[in-house]
Amino acid sequence: MGKILEYIKMALKNITANKGRSFLTMLGIIIGIASVIMVMSVGDGTANAMNAEVQDLGTGQIYVYCSDDAINAEAWITPEDMEAIKEKVDGIDGASPEDSASGTTVTGKGEFSLSLSGGTEDSWKSLNYNMKRGNYYTEADVQEASRVCVLTDEDAKRLFGSDDVVGMDIDVNVNGISQSYRIVGVTQQKENGNFVSYSYEGMPVTLNVPYTSFEAFGWESDAFYSFDAFMEDGADAKQVTKDLIHLLESRHQSAGEDYYQIQSFQDMLAELNGMLSIVTTFISCVAAISLFVGGIGVMNIMLVSVTERTREIGIRKSLGAKTSSILMQFLAEAAILTIVGGIIGILLGLLGAVGICSIMSSAMESAISPGIKASTILGATLFSCAIGVFFGIYPAKKAAKLSPIEALRRN
Repeated sequence: MGKILEYIKMALKNITANKGRSFLTMLGIIIGIASVIMVMSVGDGTANAMNAEVQDLGTGQIYVYCSDDAINAEAWITPEDMEAIKEKVDGIDGASPEDSASGTTVTGKGEFSLSLSGGTEDSWKSLNYNMKRGNYYTEADVQEASRVCVLTDEDAKRLFGSDDVVGMDIDVNVNGISQSYRIVGVTQQKENGNFVSYSYEGMPVTLNVPYTSFEAFGWESDAFYSFDAFMEDGADAKQVTKDLIHLLESRHQSAGEDYYQIQSFQDMLAELNGMLSIVTTFISCVAAISLFVGGIGVMNIMLVSVTERTREIGIRKSLGAKTSSILMQFLAEAAILTIVGGIIGILLGLLGAVGICSIMSSAMESAISPGIKASTILGATLFSCAIGVFFGIYPAKKAAKLSPIEALRRN
């Protein structure tokens, strides 16, 4: 232990004797570690914020759609299928078809394009909104094909200049047929709704309406390509999807035909996280290249140090210093350079991650915190140590192998 402390003291003395050169030597390590820490922390923080929003949006949502074979066989999904699923499949507490239409409307603010989203009283479960005014349309509205609608506060302001519009009528024109819809509710996007956004400049105004109200435009509402099913909290997703498909196949006598396909929110979330992880890992690997550049810098400086201290090495060896002692001395110096550089890099990386996340939070009006992991910091520290030892071995061995006579002769 005493010898190790002595090696460290000697290494620190040599490092502080050439502060400028030592800092430049550490610079590559600092930049590499800081870049890796920053990229991984920002990537993890972004993923965490996005996952929190998507989780809130509804990971219990299952998207069910017809395959090409089902379309060819005209084995469409019916309203009766959805009712049966709600009643007979354990773990399902709602279902809504995915039906849509495009139209126009004219208000005192001008003419607007409309996107009508038809569903059941359960379709609110797929929206990242809270009710701000009024209520969502009801089961009775769906059964009676009531011409009622729900829209966002932003769309209400675009149409009427105010979101206090519950009870007002809006004229909807679809394919030359005009119908009047009564506004029964106004929604507001949830506070964390910044990654999954439903609006952009110039997009059509969206009206959520009972799917049965499309009959007023001459459309039939008894067959659908797809629908959303909503699971209860804590339900077994695999068992629910298995039971759901089995019921659909039983009702359409299509067992083994693969007429109906499923994509769950969990699957989409896993794919999204996988893509983000790949991007983060790739950028981190690119940033890590500077670590190897920094390691080469350490080796170069250590080789210069060996050349400058050849006489010192000769004197020490002539006085009985062992080859292992010389080796450890130079290894300690290389290791300390990279460890100190690694610590500085970690601190700068963490500060950079906090700064970038703060800028992103301000720009997106969302709370994004850096995903700082102890494993990332530990890995960066160990990697910087490994770099120092690896690139310090050659100069240390070169110094240790010098014979006393050769070392003294060179100076």
